[in-house]
Amino acid sequence: MSSRFDYFVVFAEMRTGSNFLEANLNELDGITCHGEAFNPNFIGYPNSKDVLGVTQTQRDRDPELLIGAIRDQTPGLGGFRFFHDHHPGALDLILNDPRCAKIILTRNPAESYASWKIAKATGQWKLTNVERRKDSLAWFDAAEFENHLAQLQAFQIRLLNALQTSGQTGFYIGYEDLHDIDVMNGMATWLDVPARLDSLNKKLKRQNPEPLSEKVANFPEMETALARLDRFNLTRTPNFEPRRGPQVPSYVAAPQSALLYMPVRSGPEQQVLDWMAELDAGNERDLQTRFSQNSLRKWMQAHPGHRCFTVIRHPLARAHSAYCTKIVSRGAGSFARIRQTLQRAHGLDLPDDPTHSSYDVAQHKAGFAAFLKFIKANLNGQTAIRVDAHWASQSQCLQDMCAFALPDMIVREEEMAAYLPALAMQVDHGAPPDPLVAHADAPFTLEEIYDAELEALARDAYHRDYLSFGFEDWQP
Repeated sequence: MSSRFDYFVVFAEMRTGSNFLEANLNELDGITCHGEAFNPNFIGYPNSKDVLGVTQTQRDRDPELLIGAIRDQTPGLGGFRFFHDHHPGALDLILNDPRCAKIILTRNPAESYASWKIAKATGQWKLTNVERRKDSLAWFDAAEFENHLAQLQAFQIRLLNALQTSGQTGFYIGYEDLHDIDVMNGMATWLDVPARLDSLNKKLKRQNPEPLSEKVANFPEMETALARLDRFNLTRTPNFEPRRGPQVPSYVAAPQSALLYMPVRSGPEQQVLDWMAELDAGNERDLQTRFSQNSLRKWMQAHPGHRCFTVIRHPLARAHSAYCTKIVSRGAGSFARIRQTLQRAHGLDLPDDPTHSSYDVAQHKAGFAAFLKFIKANLNGQTAIRVDAHWASQSQCLQDMCAFALPDMIVREEEMAAYLPALAMQVDHGAPPDPLVAHADAPFTLEEIYDAELEALARDAYHRDYLSFGFEDWQP
């Protein structure tokens, strides 16, 4: 048991991610969360008859009895989830007890409202297999939402006031932080529990990762009704990608020139490396690689006036490159285990031998289309497969870079011939070479399979990148 706390409570609401938070708390040795212990309609979970021997009738009559059971009978640190409409007699007991750790989970109320409406329409309150997801649109009711918002705000104000007046502190966590393992382990530290998570529980999947404009049937009415509440940021694109840090070991410095390349995977990496080597009359072996943050700071100090840059690629072309080199290919560096999972769980029809004549362009296009659909689910946290840097959104890759250093220039692949030599001139290179054009993808090029359907799938998967960088349709 924690030396600071005797038990804990997760203050949350419906559709805020509390099931996912509970699942990960229960992954920590020494922590047990007993569900919605004070839900007025059941105890713990919908089909449970009791929690630690305390029945719903006993709990309703004496809520302190159940708190005591969770506190005293749970091995390690016990706790439960508590919503604004749960047993009111238990709330004061919890808030007035400084030995109860308060975790406060919040989410944009407009998002949680839409998710609640969709769950009511579909009857699907949890998702463990994205292939079984049920689709529906939410219908926004202004009066209903205002009542929903008033209840949430009143409850949050009560929590805040209780903590302030009693001198307690809570651990606040947002819905977007639930997939950040460092935040989850920080919560374990705050609870004074020694266990740490190596990975997050992947069983539960996000059910409705789309922006509000795509999941609310009467979205214009919602915008009009909530125009004065711009803090909801209704048109934002949700971002569920994990943060990976700046990936400093992947950075590459020219042999002599003060240029540092910050690669985005599945971009024109080889062409940039060849150009940097040629820039200083060397070869790829002469490039400086495998930096640590400490050694890279020393390089920066030794190269005043240095320039850092990265190169981005059209999302459709980048996804196709990743598909060819990491999924279709059987060569070194390909992802054999992910390939097997894509075939088994996501229905990709992949060849045993991509060089065999039986593998044709139609099969390649169908497989790539399925891969783009997988990428959308993967970036939205709806698969058990890692979000690999080769198909992570370029927006997120750049955000990760900025944790260490900002690139001086973001170059588009089709503009490398103009901007890379200009960048070299900024570091006093008199006659920089021209970069070469990237080699065509194999076994089939994107030009051979491109159509409007693939473009639409790429826009759906990489909406952030198209929006952030202004990408137009790919040009064969």
